Amino acid sequence: MQSPIARQLGSLLPQQAHPVARVHKRLTSRLSALSLAMVLAGLSHNALAIGKLEGQIRDNSSQQPLAGATVTLKELNLSQQAGRDGRFFFVGVHDGDYTLVVNYLGAMPTEHRISIRDKQTTLQDINLNSQDVEHIRVVGQQGALSKSMNRQRGADNVLSVVSADVLGNFPDSNISESLQRVPGLSIERDQGEGRFVRVRGMAPDYNSVSMNGTRLPSPESDRRAVALDVVPSDLLQSVEVSKTLTPDMDADALGGAIEVKSLSAFDRDDTYLNLNAEASQDTLTDNTNPKLAASYSDIFADKLGVAIGASWYNRDFGSDNVETGGKWEFAGDNGFEDAALESVDARDYEINRERLGIGVNFDYRPSDDTDLYLRTLYSEFDDTETRNSAKTKWKSPQQENALGQGKTTRSLKSRTENQNITSFVLGGQTRFERWTFDYQASHSTASADKPRDIAGADFVAKIDNTGFSNTKQPQIIAPEDYYQNDNFELDEIEIAASKAEDTINSGQLDLTRQLTIADYSVELKTGVKLSRRDKSNREDIWIYSDLGDQGVSDEDLLLSQYAGNELDYDLGRFGSGINAAPLWQLIDSLDADSNRDDIESTINDFDISEDINAAYLMGHIDIDKLRILTGLRFEQNQWDSSGYGYDGAKGEFIDIKHSRDEDHWLPALHLTYRYSDNTVLRAAWTNTLVRPTFGQLAPGYLLEEDDGDIDLTFGNPQLKSLESMNFDLSLEHYFGNIGLISAGLFYKDIDNFIYQADLAGRGDYIDAHSAVTFVNGDSADIYGVELSYVQEFNFLPEPFNALVLNSNLTYTDSSAKINWQEDGQLLSRDIPMPSQSDLTANLSLGYENSYASVWLSAAYKSEYLQEVTELSDERYDLYQDNHLQWDFVAKAHLTSNLTLYFKGVNLTDEPYYSYTGDSSYNAQYEAYGRTFQLGVQYTNY
Repeated sequence: MQSPIARQLGSLLPQQAHPVARVHKRLTSRLSALSLAMVLAGLSHNALAIGKLEGQIRDNSSQQPLAGATVTLKELNLSQQAGRDGRFFFVGVHDGDYTLVVNYLGAMPTEHRISIRDKQTTLQDINLNSQDVEHIRVVGQQGALSKSMNRQRGADNVLSVVSADVLGNFPDSNISESLQRVPGLSIERDQGEGRFVRVRGMAPDYNSVSMNGTRLPSPESDRRAVALDVVPSDLLQSVEVSKTLTPDMDADALGGAIEVKSLSAFDRDDTYLNLNAEASQDTLTDNTNPKLAASYSDIFADKLGVAIGASWYNRDFGSDNVETGGKWEFAGDNGFEDAALESVDARDYEINRERLGIGVNFDYRPSDDTDLYLRTLYSEFDDTETRNSAKTKWKSPQQENALGQGKTTRSLKSRTENQNITSFVLGGQTRFERWTFDYQASHSTASADKPRDIAGADFVAKIDNTGFSNTKQPQIIAPEDYYQNDNFELDEIEIAASKAEDTINSGQLDLTRQLTIADYSVELKTGVKLSRRDKSNREDIWIYSDLGDQGVSDEDLLLSQYAGNELDYDLGRFGSGINAAPLWQLIDSLDADSNRDDIESTINDFDISEDINAAYLMGHIDIDKLRILTGLRFEQNQWDSSGYGYDGAKGEFIDIKHSRDEDHWLPALHLTYRYSDNTVLRAAWTNTLVRPTFGQLAPGYLLEEDDGDIDLTFGNPQLKSLESMNFDLSLEHYFGNIGLISAGLFYKDIDNFIYQADLAGRGDYIDAHSAVTFVNGDSADIYGVELSYVQEFNFLPEPFNALVLNSNLTYTDSSAKINWQEDGQLLSRDIPMPSQSDLTANLSLGYENSYASVWLSAAYKSEYLQEVTELSDERYDLYQDNHLQWDFVAKAHLTSNLTLYFKGVNLTDEPYYSYTGDSSYNAQYEAYGRTFQLGVQYTNY
């Protein structure tokens, strides 16, 4: 049955109902119309004599493929980009003689006469040889920039590309950290490591992540965002970030769509071997950590390509933390006078993170017209965390340096989480005389498994004369009693176990037709995609309290029975840590069934299925230097969810089932004007969406009653998807000697953005004390500018000709409106979009020659809104402070194959800091120290 909470919320929020049968009928009719249009377009040209043209672009000296080269049939004004293996294909070309023009950044354009004959395939391989080449490179940072910029220059949309060679020139241990170097991108860190990626200031859940053309599932129980630290950068060929979407792309990205491309044997023509061994040391813990990586690829009989990559990294590290959780109280109705603090929590973390990534990829070319591939990924991330905490809470909020009685809780959290992502992608391309067929099927799974662990073991004491100093980095003021273990008594132990699973199965088919209409080159493309996703979460909670009544002796309740050594805590004196082993001995002696919390073990369980059917029609036409790309995408999704609610007033559980569907029509228009080979003006109008997270859609709820006050907490299966109309304008100029200067403007008009709100006092919750859920906002606006400057200074005299600069800056602003009820009135205020930094910037300055390379890099992001804690008072909004991190890389090329490198991470020991309303008032401060890496790399390439 549908929960009363869901029904009540449904009456409060507008719904859109589309019967599934009618939607499927509509979708079928649209697909039939699209297919008919394509067939008629093909039949109208059947009488013409046509042939095909195929070839490959290579560097003559190294014989390596030049991906991203622009290939043009001059007389037809028909262009395309060479693929990652340097190959290009033209199908449906009229019989005749043509001029083939090849343009590659860093090389002079070349022209070649070719002949196309009816029902024949013309083969034309092209080598850019030494007299044609000015500064063409295929290795090193400069060669990597060339590959990336050629791909970006020839794209039909606003695109940023980072090749694997670029990733290796920064001290980044995973894809997330590598992507912070891309214009408009920044990262969210956990324990100092980059995990989630933000695009143009948009929160990670507002962006999509795919690998090898298929969407990656998320191991996190409540999120869509994929933490890219679970995918090692050693397994990659390149990463592409599309900031404007074309109709043939999944539409669920507001900031951008991140596409990860893994290794392929055909990326290189020769046998490839890369070996890497590294040791790193963290200054906070003085631990030394190993990392090993290897990749290999080869081509057999010119038909079968095999690429294998593996990476293993085992890291022991830690952090020192002090936080308030934003629990400040400010006097008056505005300002921050007489600030008082409810509690302060000192935390010491000891962490082990082990990462294992394996990718095995096969490419098979049974004929000149068919390419088949199988891409696989297995990624495992084991995260073991031991957290000791000392939290002091006062009877009433305490001002700085004031003393009073506080309740101090010393606690231990000890848990291990295993995250896995597995992906299989099977697909191919077949080229006929007039048509190109692309087809793909995929199966991907992700899981996050937390076996039975200590979620919290709390030892409590009331200590007189405690207080704090320093509002930014609070230090506890306490007598010696605060550090005496015999003063603390075991109050409660929470044991938790959970497992989240996410499975995505998808299949897609795309048809492409090249033709000429009224002397203009036209490409039509249509396709369908079906995706079936299942997300589930299971939790079990045991609460061990009133331990004396369960036979635990007074002596065994004392902290001294479980205390370890004094902790090494750089932010002040901490006291003893707590050992997990004797706690487990105590827990195992107690009855688990009688201590199970049935409510908490049930209400967070859910199953959500998400079925998406999509179809599109798009085409582009080239008119002189202008390419017009337009099209329409249709996406229909059906949600079915089930979970549990608990009515505390009646003491009963309620089964909840909910179904809903949405459909979206998403037109797009892209204009690309190529003023010259190296100057490109782009404009785009696109429409995209972001579906609610699974935690927001979860149907479970909890109703509690205390002395007549009703408190509700619940998910909202009625949430509508965020929709955005996007406008982009950019100008790019590429330098022939490897360089780029670009400027771009963007604007997003957003409807239905989602935020957390307390609905008490309005609608069906008029009598509730609290009713906390997620709701759709009215509208929001985001606008910004992106600037980028990349330059290889080889035109300067020696020794300055080895300098390379890579820099970018993005400014973003936004406005969103939130509402609340107060004294019978509906009030509102404007806020920035959560997780949106006004300013992100990157600067990398390098010096590179055949003997060595040195790079100094900086990544900056300004403060951003994390959370609105009180709708009516902006002073209690939580913000993450600005973050500036400096990194350093030095490489010595001992031989042509062997490189020794040194990397320094977080050179200035930049901490994590968040605050409440004003940067003077701590919400969380966390320090990680510096990390230094020493390694050796062997490659035959």
